[in-house]
Amino acid sequence: MPFSMNSVATLIEKISSAVWGWPMIILLLGTHIFMTIRLRFPQLKVGKAIRLSVTKDHHTHGDVSQFGALATALAATIGTGNIVGVATAVSLGGPGAVFWCWLTGVFGMATKYSEGLLAVKYRVKTKSGRMLGGPMFALERGLHAKWLAILFALFTAIAAFGIGNTVQANSISMLLNETYGISQTLIGIILAALVLLVIVFGVKGISKVCSALVPFMALFYVLGCLVILGMNWPYLGESIRLICRSAFTARAAGGGFVGTTVLMACRFGIARGLFSNESGLGSAPIVAAAAQTRNPVRQALVSSTGTFWDTVVVCAITGLVLVSSIVAHPDIDHTQGAALTKAAFEKLPYVGSIILAVGIVTFAFSTILGWSYYGERAVEYLAGRHARVRKYLIAVYRAVFIIAVFLGSVMSLSVVWNLADIANALMAIPNLVSILLLSGVIVRETKKYLWDDKLDESCNEEPPVLE
Repeated sequence: MPFSMNSVATLIEKISSAVWGWPMIILLLGTHIFMTIRLRFPQLKVGKAIRLSVTKDHHTHGDVSQFGALATALAATIGTGNIVGVATAVSLGGPGAVFWCWLTGVFGMATKYSEGLLAVKYRVKTKSGRMLGGPMFALERGLHAKWLAILFALFTAIAAFGIGNTVQANSISMLLNETYGISQTLIGIILAALVLLVIVFGVKGISKVCSALVPFMALFYVLGCLVILGMNWPYLGESIRLICRSAFTARAAGGGFVGTTVLMACRFGIARGLFSNESGLGSAPIVAAAAQTRNPVRQALVSSTGTFWDTVVVCAITGLVLVSSIVAHPDIDHTQGAALTKAAFEKLPYVGSIILAVGIVTFAFSTILGWSYYGERAVEYLAGRHARVRKYLIAVYRAVFIIAVFLGSVMSLSVVWNLADIANALMAIPNLVSILLLSGVIVRETKKYLWDDKLDESCNEEPPVLE
């Protein structure tokens, strides 16, 4: 068979579909449910977790505040998946997909809690005092599986160029070009310059920008969604009933969703939920390890709120906006995710398209910043214990990352999307191994600080210094 780019693209697409098939979904969702039960439903502590997220832990080890770490993690997770991703789930799986997406977020909070705990428990400190952590250190120090740690770091560094860089830059450039006619080349140059200005200051610079950007972008987007829901108020009751019935009964889908089944609603809802909140992928604990916190459980609780805000709140509101818009306006094209999103927001006169544009631009830009940090820490781990080598590789990685932002703004990305999906799935496997095999450690730490009501106590274990 002669070589062709089309055949390569088709092969990559098939591999992506295979790795994100039912086995991966079952593994991820199964871990969510297992950790929820084993940790006695940590989701019930969400109120306490939110309070901790805005409380500074003074005189503690770490590079950024707990809120700064959370904001950086949210910046990476709240992206185009919260808007277009949910719409894609609805268009392919019907209204019931919204229910399964939301349920995935609820159970995913337990896995995000577990990741955050292990990140702080097994983090290390550099000679300069910086904190490093994440699944690679949990795998190496907790399970003594250095080879799995290397694989995780490798896949993280690769994935950062996909879902965390080029696809986000492309979303921004395509939107601004189609909506306002701005040159994609110009957008690419500006984006690359902005990202460069932020990441040269490291995690503290990224944290400061994300701490300011995330609350604004989330509040602006959610308020816009609430206005649309207010306009669709007469149809909200019917929309909620349709979402719930469609999650369990194919016949209930209605609304022109021909061919959708319960299986499709379940599959696409779960897949989009998992893809959006990243619970189980192992990305968020990389920045959680840098948090200033008294003990691992405090940061674990703060980390769990990331999934709460991302999926339980933002994705759910987006889903309700989309379904209520379909019910209120049956002529809306709901066969394509992007078209559905655009049509729903355009029903809000004058400002609907602006809200959508600002939402996608800020969500995508913040995702680039968050993943730039994840990729750097992965490269730093792969560089080993040689300080000069680490410094050189990080500089090279930053330069290539900036170039990729520009390239992503001007190129077609169907193949890159699939490559990113594959890398993300391969990240998740070693991370889930660490969570499941170290679940006993997670339970012991939880009992020590949370169940025994000692959250205010400080951990006496000093992070080892990385030679």
